[in-house]
Amino acid sequence: MRNHFETLARGGYMARGVVYLLLGGLALTSAVYGGGGAEGSSDALSTILGWPFGRILMGLVAIGLAGYVLWRLAQGLLNADGVDDDWKGFAGRVGSLISAGANVFLALTAARMALGGSGGGDSNGEENASAWLLQQPFGPYLLGIAALGIIVAGLIQIWKGAAKEYRKHVKIPSTHANALNFVCQFGLIARGVLLAVVGGFIFYAALTVSPDSAGGISEALDWVHALPFGRWLYGIAALGLVAFGGYSIIQGLYREVDAPDASDVRRAVPGVS
Repeated sequence: MRNHFETLARGGYMARGVVYLLLGGLALTSAVYGGGGAEGSSDALSTILGWPFGRILMGLVAIGLAGYVLWRLAQGLLNADGVDDDWKGFAGRVGSLISAGANVFLALTAARMALGGSGGGDSNGEENASAWLLQQPFGPYLLGIAALGIIVAGLIQIWKGAAKEYRKHVKIPSTHANALNFVCQFGLIARGVLLAVVGGFIFYAALTVSPDSAGGISEALDWVHALPFGRWLYGIAALGLVAFGGYSIIQGLYREVDAPDASDVRRAVPGVS
């Protein structure tokens, strides 16, 4: 059981890495040729369909992303990483649950595309999710809390990269350690910045009760492109997404994965024997 779960978790990191490598690669191509208009994650997935055996590969990505969701749930609900019961550990576990929720939509998109459906409808997934949340009781408050959670998750990711906190769980071999650590740091910091920008978009959507104001990574990249020296910053951000894809693959290879067992479930869910 543990070996199977560990394989799913590692495959999940690899699948996330592929998505971010493609996402960053598409954005980098746009930067090199002078455009903005960053592509979204579903566009990155669509690239896979053009490869030989594209649907089979897409199915493997979908399975990998599903495994990643399960692992993030295990981190958040079962404390699979064994973090301390303090605010830092609580924030990390909440971040794991937010990540699991976000990647559910990506896994479903990949599965639908593998089965012959279209993934384009999920290009504005943040807007659709925000619209759904705003329709719930106390919707603007719930969306605001979610936005603050995303901003905090982005800031934590920046801190993890700058302080090399990822090394607590990712045991990078000494061979090429400097290069691999640079990839990890650069990827985490760049993705953390973009994640904080995404949280800002969603918080503004909560304040204005307007889901149209919400946005994802592609909108965050477009915002960066509109800044002074935007083309250069856009290119750096695109390289950062590629680096984050590399970081995800490094996690798939070298991260410690303590797969949960029945005793972990019993501790997390009172009354289960």
